[in-house]
Amino acid sequence: MSAEVIFFSGFILFILLILLVDLGVFNGRKKSHIIGFKEAIIWTSVWVAFAMAFYVFIQTNGNLIHGIENNAQLHEISKKYEHPIKFATANFDENIKIYNKNLSLEFITGYLIEYALSVDNVFVMVLLFLGFNVQQKYYHRVLFWGILGALIMRFVFIFLSSALIQQFSWILYVFGGLLIFTGVKMFLNRNEDEKVEPQNHPIVKFASKHFPVFPKYVGYHFLIKKNGKRFFTPLFVVLLVIEFTDLIFAVDSVPAIFSVTKDPYIVFFSNIFAIIGLRSLFFLVMNIINIFHYLKIGLSILLTFIGLKMLFHIWLKSIGFTTAHSLYIILFILTVSILASLIFPKKEVAT
Repeated sequence: MSAEVIFFSGFILFILLILLVDLGVFNGRKKSHIIGFKEAIIWTSVWVAFAMAFYVFIQTNGNLIHGIENNAQLHEISKKYEHPIKFATANFDENIKIYNKNLSLEFITGYLIEYALSVDNVFVMVLLFLGFNVQQKYYHRVLFWGILGALIMRFVFIFLSSALIQQFSWILYVFGGLLIFTGVKMFLNRNEDEKVEPQNHPIVKFASKHFPVFPKYVGYHFLIKKNGKRFFTPLFVVLLVIEFTDLIFAVDSVPAIFSVTKDPYIVFFSNIFAIIGLRSLFFLVMNIINIFHYLKIGLSILLTFIGLKMLFHIWLKSIGFTTAHSLYIILFILTVSILASLIFPKKEVAT
């Protein structure tokens, strides 16, 4: 069994363990309740702390991901995943420090991109829950199982994309063009009111046609039994819609992280840490959804920058553009959009 498989398996077990703890497996079934602002801040801090701890781990032990034990392996992996590293010494220990530092920067940059783009995902989820008239106390349950489904879909999407990129390098230009298109579209539509019409959603139509769906919600249940026949509840249909929505967002966010690193393991790790923090971020953003009104503009600029970076990645590499430079620019874009929202608050429209 390769070092990559062992490390990856350990990572998945760790993620499943903390998700089970969150679900309450070891403390009995938690009663469904509305997640308040204070609880959302606490859990958001917990998940961010986990991500920061993993960042520190990679900074000191990132070579364990691919089981690198000598300079030959180090150079092979760096070349394979096109890490922007120059090794100026033959000392393996010094080279590993350089490699791990760059790897940790790739992870934290990818995590920041995914977490920032998740905010737009949250806006859509809020509209979905409101549009489907889901009670707030069941939001956490739907999001939890949605996260588990997202783990599987992201795994397939990321490693398939990585295989395609290594086989057909021109796909990066396709990804870049897609991100620029999405960024420009997001900017142009920034002031439009998004609406959700449940009866017209393609997933709702598909589920209604192919599954036995009960006509009303039954508490927190996804599946019920009536008169000897099993029915899916509308809450299960909402879960399917959430999964579909995450898949659509993955088409933007995953290629965005590939602009930072070609290493699929780092892309996956940064994605997963952002995803498991999405639920707490959802409840946090719900309470402050109208404050950061310039964030959508910031995200549109962010996507456009990442798309341009993918289109001109060869030229940028030739002039010494590094992962750290990407991180600084991304932090600058997000910081300016947040500060602008606070300095120039949204004016209330008179009714």
